[in-house]
Amino acid sequence: MLLGARVGQGLAAAMTTPAALALLLTSFPAGRLRQRALGMNGALISAGFTTGALAGGLLTDFLTWRWAFLVNVPVAAVILLAAPRLLPSGGAPGTVRLDVPGALTVTGGLLAFVYGIATGGNDGWGEPVVWGCLALGVVLLALFWRIETASAHPLASVAILRRRAVGWGNAGGFAVFALESSVVFLLTLYLQQVLGFSAMTAGLVFGLPGAAAFVSGLVAPRLMSRRGSAVSLVVGLAVQGLSNAALAFVGSDRSWVYLVLAASAIGFFGHVHGIVAYLVTATADLPDHEQGLATALTTMTQQVALTVGIPIISTVATARTSALVDQLSAVQSTLAGIRLALLVDAAVTLVVAAAIAAALLPGRRSAPALPRARDGAAPGPRSHAPERG
Repeated sequence: MLLGARVGQGLAAAMTTPAALALLLTSFPAGRLRQRALGMNGALISAGFTTGALAGGLLTDFLTWRWAFLVNVPVAAVILLAAPRLLPSGGAPGTVRLDVPGALTVTGGLLAFVYGIATGGNDGWGEPVVWGCLALGVVLLALFWRIETASAHPLASVAILRRRAVGWGNAGGFAVFALESSVVFLLTLYLQQVLGFSAMTAGLVFGLPGAAAFVSGLVAPRLMSRRGSAVSLVVGLAVQGLSNAALAFVGSDRSWVYLVLAASAIGFFGHVHGIVAYLVTATADLPDHEQGLATALTTMTQQVALTVGIPIISTVATARTSALVDQLSAVQSTLAGIRLALLVDAAVTLVVAAAIAAALLPGRRSAPALPRARDGAAPGPRSHAPERG
């Protein structure tokens, strides 16, 4: 029952997340207003994370973990009653066709791939089922790419993905979500299994990083207006990666929680800055008829990243812990696994930041500086950087 309920939650998130993002992008024209809306969106995402971490810890400690699920029911009821009155009605003209073959192949491919990685980390990489699942995942994902290339109504447009800003913007978004969600998972393990904090205390520790992320969402549009979304994406990833590298030096004493607070606050600031920047980079300067495809791609990037990030990075931690479990204590072997996973996470983040810088930033030299535009004005047709302030 629990697994079925979690699947239902995943389906609900897959439906509501793209709808919410599409509402933002279609309600505000390209330019400062849209950047502010996306910045507020990033701030509220971080506020939701912080509130969830705190409330989850309190509910688990004082009531039971079941209340972490039950508390969503009245919240959802209020939203269902308020949404028809507050949100614009209507939809896309004509009949919308669902890309069933694409949906089935990408879902099956990701499930097989993630299951293969998770099984390899737990049971060893010599198991035939591991490589069988990985091979099946690769085949299904390749088939998905082929289907999307030929489909008249693709789930993820391959043609629009070939645009440099769209492709690299989504690559940055994938790294932002996949690698930082993994850090949240690793830090939760560290706080509870290494430092021995309760669920409530661990939730309180995430309060400061959550506040830093909220501030980042508010100031990101102003910073992007000065430097451009591509620069902001690279900087956000670099800050996220360097902060995660610092976290890899934590120890088993509780005094190390101060490093966790400082480094994760800086990392969360860069994380939300990267979220806002990737959304602007991947959707800016596209004609109206392509905005829906670009939005679908950014949403798919986010959902796929959240799906595969934690299993892959946690596999690194599990493998390292399992290799040392006979040599060290349970706490020390767990700590060693978390440290290695944080280093791998940070290294991959910095590599992606460097790749995006090489792909997008040189093009800025040939793009003239744009004049400051009024709220709601769109930037020039050829530049993927926001207006300059």
